[in-house]
Amino acid sequence: MTRPIVIAAGGTGGHFFPAEALAAELLRRGHRIALMTDARSADYGSAVFANTERFVLQGAGLAGRGMLRAAKGAAALVAGTMQARGLLLRLKPQAVVGFGGYPSVPPLLAARMLGGQRPATILHEQNAVLGRANRLLSRGADALALAIANTQRVPEGANRVPVGNPVRPAVAALAGQGFIQPQGSVRLLVLGGSLGARIFSDVVPAAIAELPAALRQRLSVVQQCRTEDLPRVRAAYEELHVPAELSPFFGDVAGLYSTAHLVIARAGASTVAELACAGRPSLLVPLPGAIDDHQSANARALADAGAAQVVPQRDFTPAALAKALQDLLETPDALARAAAAAAALAAPQAAATLADLVLSRAAARGFQE
Repeated sequence: MTRPIVIAAGGTGGHFFPAEALAAELLRRGHRIALMTDARSADYGSAVFANTERFVLQGAGLAGRGMLRAAKGAAALVAGTMQARGLLLRLKPQAVVGFGGYPSVPPLLAARMLGGQRPATILHEQNAVLGRANRLLSRGADALALAIANTQRVPEGANRVPVGNPVRPAVAALAGQGFIQPQGSVRLLVLGGSLGARIFSDVVPAAIAELPAALRQRLSVVQQCRTEDLPRVRAAYEELHVPAELSPFFGDVAGLYSTAHLVIARAGASTVAELACAGRPSLLVPLPGAIDDHQSANARALADAGAAQVVPQRDFTPAALAKALQDLLETPDALARAAAAAAALAAPQAAATLADLVLSRAAARGFQE
């Protein structure tokens, strides 16, 4: 049987979506895929992994407060690593690809325990600051694939290879389609995610209420909201007579990007990569408390290029947002310039580039592509 490529990913969508994009590319090329993940991600309902081999590993994050939690996490990690080792001995993969986060640690550690049977090991880092799991594993990996070339906290000796951040195929397909500057109506897209939607529900409608009436009348809004916030946010927009589509989840994110003139969002790695592929200007509010403040670093990558404005959450008030919106929407060509700057950072071929890297490293270890 053909040796598979094992993809180790779980936790948040920021780790899982790039793994899904790589898997789709490798499946398209005819390769066998096996997913090793955690319990949280096992129920994602991924169409890409629906017909692949899937294994749910024991394991838990070591970060957190308290010696007891750390001890339990370490014990689960050891158990997950031994479970992964047994699976790898049976699967005999040509490569193991980890996407950061603690769900990727057991398969990568287990791969190193195989000695002469060891597959190629490749790590992918989505953020502008190397995550703790990838820092732990990077020195022994065959390649450390980076979404951002100047990623911070990469250990000396790591084999860095910039590849970009793989995004979902529908979003990658938006690259190069261009930006149509608003002539009348301005479409505002607000994406918050489970950890970010509450503050956007509090601030965005209140900021729009402070805009001049003539500008407010041009707006239509598509906004992600927590379920419990939907009634009050809907009522706020109805009172303002601003058309608004609200939902806790949007399936067709690519379609929303394609019609948006401005995006307000957090600065997770997948969001930043998608904004570049879609070529959309943005106002980013990094999630405070993110490990190593990586969302601020992600946001700066767009801001330094002129593609985004970054507002720390402490400064994200209705008055500040209203001023930022008014400045953007009333300055000729401001949105178009930011859109062009975002598009210049796009890496729509990142999944293909990463797939090439994985296969080349596997071939270097004597496995056939």
